Amino acid sequence: MDPDCAICSQPALAQCECEAKGLDIAVRQAEQRMMTTVFNDIRAWVRGHAQDYILSYFSMLTTRRKDQHAQNIHRMTERAAYYFHARPHPAEIAAADAELKRGIDEDWKASVQRYPEVLEYFYGLVDLNLPADDEPGVRDPPLSALGGVAVGRERERKVRLREPSEVEERRRRRRSRERVITAPPPPSLGARERGRPGSLYAPAPMGAGYGYVTPGYMARDM
Repeated sequence: MDPDCAICSQPALAQCECEAKGLDIAVRQAEQRMMTTVFNDIRAWVRGHAQDYILSYFSMLTTRRKDQHAQNIHRMTERAAYYFHARPHPAEIAAADAELKRGIDEDWKASVQRYPEVLEYFYGLVDLNLPADDEPGVRDPPLSALGGVAVGRERERKVRLREPSEVEERRRRRRSRERVITAPPPPSLGARERGRPGSLYAPAPMGAGYGYVTPGYMARDM
């Protein structure tokens, strides 16, 4: 004997969709309560690492371009001294500086246009783990957790994002050192000083980005 619908009380033969729709609503509400903090943490982590990579990539491009500019100025200075025994003409210096500015603008545009692929890369590094079906908490949940009676802090548990193993190891070592000595907090860095280049963030070849990102908007967002 099948029970009537728990929402509209129609008999089971009516095969209404009330309970299925109610379950969908309950899933969305539970997801909002339990996962919003996790999603925000993931978004902040991915955004920060993507910005660090883009700034490091831009710094690499501009360093290379500034070195070329310095070599160009040096050649102009030597040529002017050899032929005219004077410094280069101010118009030549101004033209070289203008070319450097155009190049830096191009480097920044090329860097910002890589945001889509860089964001996808760091989102792909996020690791969320589901418990196994045979774990005790899944196979036999405590009645207090399902019956609405809070026992201790059972009802306060939240879904947590598991950080990469190397991050966990660094935190464990830092906590062990803090038991012996307390170090002063590091100075805060500006948004454009946070570049952390490394093998993990090795930039891809130029031109491997997306062309639909507006550089002005992304620069204001940073």
